[in-house]
Amino acid sequence: MNEAPKNWFDQGGQHYAHFRPEYPAELATWLAGLVPDLDLAVDVGCGTGQFTTLLAKSFKQVLGIDPSQSQIAHATPLANVSYLCAPAEQLPVDDRCASLITAAQAAHWFQLPAFYDEVRRIAKPGAVLALITYGVLTLEAALNARFQQFYTDEIGPHWPPERALVDSGYATLPFPFDEQQAPALHIQHEWTLPQFLGYVSTWSAIRAAREAQGDAILTRFADDLAHAWGDPSTVRPVRWPIHLRLGTL
Repeated sequence: MNEAPKNWFDQGGQHYAHFRPEYPAELATWLAGLVPDLDLAVDVGCGTGQFTTLLAKSFKQVLGIDPSQSQIAHATPLANVSYLCAPAEQLPVDDRCASLITAAQAAHWFQLPAFYDEVRRIAKPGAVLALITYGVLTLEAALNARFQQFYTDEIGPHWPPERALVDSGYATLPFPFDEQQAPALHIQHEWTLPQFLGYVSTWSAIRAAREAQGDAILTRFADDLAHAWGDPSTVRPVRWPIHLRLGTL
């Protein structure tokens, strides 16, 4: 295996697509089993189509919508998937045509009252709205305490305020719909130490911490974790809980 970089956090946020957690296919399949039909799913805040493409395996047509033209330009193409550039609060979708509306790791950026008005407008009777997020990752016990200290105490002040909504699993978001319970799901990867720290290096809080305080806190964390990890090429489980706010319209 190649030598790890001397400064783990110089790998850079531009590599997010390489390190990002991938949603399990069974989440999209389970959602498809809840809706009145499989004609159209609309994925709002779709980014480059990470979750959109999973929905394409179950639905006849899927529409991914994101306000960033750059994200849409790099979205994954599929025969039954279309992408449009638009804000969540002004969806370019016909009335009463969507059987499923999703927002994966995106709803904390929306102006929710306006988004919810759009959801009500485009939803078919019996359609489902799913707000999806994944929470704070966990590592093996020997590593997890040090990671949680780093995440909460050391770089915690550098997260944007919206991050608290993600960490709570969207529990505090207003959700004025007939809410349903969701099964316990998770994302899991088996990563080496360079892969794990490469992912951490993509966080906005890491960039903010470096700008505010330099590299000392980051270097100390990386050194501590490397000591506990052992051989950097050893793969270890990294696990994120999936949280959903799920409603029927």
